[in-house]
Amino acid sequence: MSESSNCSDYADVVLVAPVTVPYVRFSLRTAHWFAAQALSQLLKSSGLAKADIDGMSVGSFTLTPDTAIGLTQHLGISLRWLDYIPLGGACGIVALRRALRAVQAGDAEVVACIGADTNHLESFRQSLGNFSVFARDAVLPYGAGGPNASFALLTSYYMREYGATREDFGKLCVAQRQSALTYPHALFKNPLTLQEYLDARLIADPIRLFDCVMPCAGAEAFLVMHRRRAEALGLPYATVRSTSERHNAFPEDPIQMRGGWVQDRARLYGRAGIEPADVDFLQTYDDYPVMSLIQIEDLGFCAKGEGPEFIRRHSFTAEGSFPINTSGGQLSVGQAGCAAGFLGLVESIRQLTDRNLARPVPRARFAIAAGFGMITYDRGLCSGAAVLGRAGA
Repeated sequence: MSESSNCSDYADVVLVAPVTVPYVRFSLRTAHWFAAQALSQLLKSSGLAKADIDGMSVGSFTLTPDTAIGLTQHLGISLRWLDYIPLGGACGIVALRRALRAVQAGDAEVVACIGADTNHLESFRQSLGNFSVFARDAVLPYGAGGPNASFALLTSYYMREYGATREDFGKLCVAQRQSALTYPHALFKNPLTLQEYLDARLIADPIRLFDCVMPCAGAEAFLVMHRRRAEALGLPYATVRSTSERHNAFPEDPIQMRGGWVQDRARLYGRAGIEPADVDFLQTYDDYPVMSLIQIEDLGFCAKGEGPEFIRRHSFTAEGSFPINTSGGQLSVGQAGCAAGFLGLVESIRQLTDRNLARPVPRARFAIAAGFGMITYDRGLCSGAAVLGRAGA
């Protein structure tokens, strides 16, 4: 399945009120609580009343046994439009796409897009138990204990095939940590040196500690509404130039070294009216650094296999060349379940509306936020991207 959308289709719909519920390493609170905090912040940031929110798109793994309909009762809201997207790292992009169309169609006037998850032990167990039939029945019997082992295999293959080194991956991690030091919600507050990265304890060869995201609890959210309403409310907004979404791309590939971005990028850029060189910063879904490299390639910033050389040419910090994951990304902020799929979008909206919490990217006009969810750790990869712009760009 694939669909890309023309930026002119989105001209009258904008993104406002980027908010974050601060991440915590451990929590006894439910995903419902984090979603409620996100909604409260959205209302405070936008000046809207709860009754003004008539649509909601929710990304979460740990609402179980509830889904989004149960959440509406917990939040005390009555909606005309509701969507539930437990797609992991792709849920932010997918939520955005659905919300844009809902506002365009008149199904809702104001849609709250919320990603919220907890790592409360019982909720986390339920989430893992329902995560994937494939993972339970086909992966676990072989001794693979989760994503670390799967991404270790992908990392090892990429290194052999394309000549990437641990120093290359480390450069990304160190640059993102430098950005995270200016972002108040990042869980990692200490600088990271390349030597510390290289010397970290082994997790699943060749992956070491700082290649892995840290699970945590938290929420990310933003509002989707008509441009005229945002202007009437005096809210700074980001525009949506184009979007893409694809599921189960390249099922014939024996090893998953590319995603749906490859198939959709010509339309993504064409309908946005820009080229890769026009992008001022990139937000990748960075659960492991190899996946950032794959997104850099698949989104057309360099050819497949040229990622290592691309890394060696750039600094990746907000004030340097090719800024990436300007809040620090998951590798330094943390991975709050499906909220991590919203992290790059929320940071992009902040950067493009001058509501920065992290160091701003100077004169930024265009951004790409990308996401993916490896639902089975093998196939069924869902991938998406959105080209966002500064108002007037």
